[in-house]
Amino acid sequence: MKYLSTRDRALRVTGAEAVKLGLSRDGGLLTPEAVPQIGEAFLKSLTGASYQERAAKVMALYLTDYSEEELLGFANNAYGPDKYGHPAAAPLRKVDGSTHCLELWHGPTSAFKDMALQMLPQLLSAALRKTGEDKTVCILVATSGDTGKAAMEGFAGVPQTKIMVFYPKDGVSKVQEAQMVTQDGENVGVCAVVGNFDDAQAGVKRIFSDEGIRETLAKRGYLLSSANSINWGRILPQVVYYISAYCDLLRDGEISMGDKVNFCVPTGNFGDILAAYYAKRMGLPAGKLICASNKNDVLTDFLRTGVYDKNRPFHTTMSPSMDILVSSNLERLLFDLSGENDQEVRGYMEALNASGKYEVSKTIKAALREQFWGGFCDEAGTTATIARYYKEHGYLIDTHTAVAAGVLEQYRKETGDQTLTVFASTASPYKFCDHVLRAIGEAPKGDGVELLDQLHEKTGVAVPRRLAALKGKKRRFDLTCEKPGMDGVVLDFLKKKEGGT
Repeated sequence: MKYLSTRDRALRVTGAEAVKLGLSRDGGLLTPEAVPQIGEAFLKSLTGASYQERAAKVMALYLTDYSEEELLGFANNAYGPDKYGHPAAAPLRKVDGSTHCLELWHGPTSAFKDMALQMLPQLLSAALRKTGEDKTVCILVATSGDTGKAAMEGFAGVPQTKIMVFYPKDGVSKVQEAQMVTQDGENVGVCAVVGNFDDAQAGVKRIFSDEGIRETLAKRGYLLSSANSINWGRILPQVVYYISAYCDLLRDGEISMGDKVNFCVPTGNFGDILAAYYAKRMGLPAGKLICASNKNDVLTDFLRTGVYDKNRPFHTTMSPSMDILVSSNLERLLFDLSGENDQEVRGYMEALNASGKYEVSKTIKAALREQFWGGFCDEAGTTATIARYYKEHGYLIDTHTAVAAGVLEQYRKETGDQTLTVFASTASPYKFCDHVLRAIGEAPKGDGVELLDQLHEKTGVAVPRRLAALKGKKRRFDLTCEKPGMDGVVLDFLKKKEGGT
């Protein structure tokens, strides 16, 4: 299986090279040349399998230069009991007869990003071996809250890697920030960026596209790569959990083989719902893909009109991991829906860069209407949904999960579609204690990690052990920069890690 750039389909690399590079040198996203097809026999073979076995079999379809045995070893390392607090890794919780919640936050950082970022370091280490790479990989990450900690947790101490994370100053929750700035590991670094997530993401992409910086780093023995969802090694492990959820529904007798299942996904950068789209393209019997946004509703408008317009107010919300106006992974969807028309996609991206907006073709608009439904949940709606789920279902959910649950209710009311639906739960409620406490009628007594005990005392829900361990942990990082200074931060970080040489 080869991988193409969304902006130049003549560019072809292997799976290992795609994982190693992260982003194509032309600024495009590396995407599989074909989508492998699965059928009933494949799904039946996974129904009684462990999550690790499912992951190995699905990923082997795309990473043909990795063996299934190799991938199974990686999956056992990524999703085993020393990393995951639930034996199923991504368990389903039944809410009612037609609604199930896919819990993706049982990993070491209590967020869905662990599902990919416990796997990616192993894929990357293997990719370095397979491609004979002797340089040290410098991994750059822009985070809206969860990716940064999950990436550092995954890459801390991994040989031949160094990782630098940029997050928006005052744009993440106190618990998310505490997770990042206390991270252990000699090969990690963290810096707050003055601005929002889009500023941090644009800065990282600029560094990737700067030939001068790449040459400077190469002379010093470094190769740039990414742990953001622009890296195919991030998207592929996420495809697994949608297929796994369908297999669990089959196993538990909730559906029969071939029954359609809708998926509702809270997303800002479009990577998580893109993974559901790839699962459907593979032949998973998925129905409507419901894209749930918060007050930053650029994706909602795009799916309804075919016009992507980032020229709108940026809102800092209680679901900060979705506070995004430039959804990078949409480029992969446009590439697929356009029939892999790299010139068309390049035109859209150039328009976005020049004017902040673009309008897709009639063909793509029709495909969007058929495959997706977009909705958003504002702050009041998010709060009300948390309260309702806690009161009516005894189920404590976080602010991002509540966006998905709220948008699902909107979808059903507007369309009348009562198809069994799985909505994704992307983070533990303990990562957003202040907002969750207020939603269930409690006044927060403190800030950040101080609130873990209060939420536990109120609800009796167990605190994830690694979040509990944050209390009293010493802060290691205090660096802040403006967006134009991000490249200097990277160079200084690597210089210090070289011992000042």
